[in-house]
Amino acid sequence: MIQQHIEADSQPAWSERQSDVLQSLQAVKAVILDVDGVLTDGGIYYDPTGREIKRFHVADGLGIELLRHAGIRVALLSGRVSEALTRRAAELKVAECYQGVRDKKAQIEKLRQQWHMKADELLYVGDDLNDLPAFEAVGVRVAVANAVAELKERAHYTTQASGGNGAVREVCEWLLQARGERQQVIEKYLQSRREGGSTS
Repeated sequence: MIQQHIEADSQPAWSERQSDVLQSLQAVKAVILDVDGVLTDGGIYYDPTGREIKRFHVADGLGIELLRHAGIRVALLSGRVSEALTRRAAELKVAECYQGVRDKKAQIEKLRQQWHMKADELLYVGDDLNDLPAFEAVGVRVAVANAVAELKERAHYTTQASGGNGAVREVCEWLLQARGERQQVIEKYLQSRREGGSTS
């Protein structure tokens, strides 16, 4: 499986063999993210009251906001249930946040039908074995740096950053760069900040 690695500010050099991946990225209309190990470092923390705490990376939030400015839908899927995730999703204005998901493939299929999209128009980012079925339901498959080998073997792209440490931002940059939209989207984001509409 072809895997592409780029720095956030570099321009991808697409070979003839990778042209099919580039074409797939042009078709992406929605990005679906696993949470633990992707948006977080995978650690489970508890405060003195026993409430679960999660650590998120601010750069990932900005990346999600960039996708929104590009007109790309974002959904979050988690096998766990966490008040912290509910709050973070609200902060980022990600309305489609699904928790306690046991069958991610089935949830993705349900979303695809609701969105009236094809599987080829979906990109999924995961890190562990329970994300393998989700890979079967999308056109573009991404593994984070800390993902298990089985996921990386099936991924079109493996991030340099690990989950919870900017991996999602890296994916957002990779997608926007490949589509030639990054600079335009950044300008939209900066305009939104000037108008007080930024959420990251």
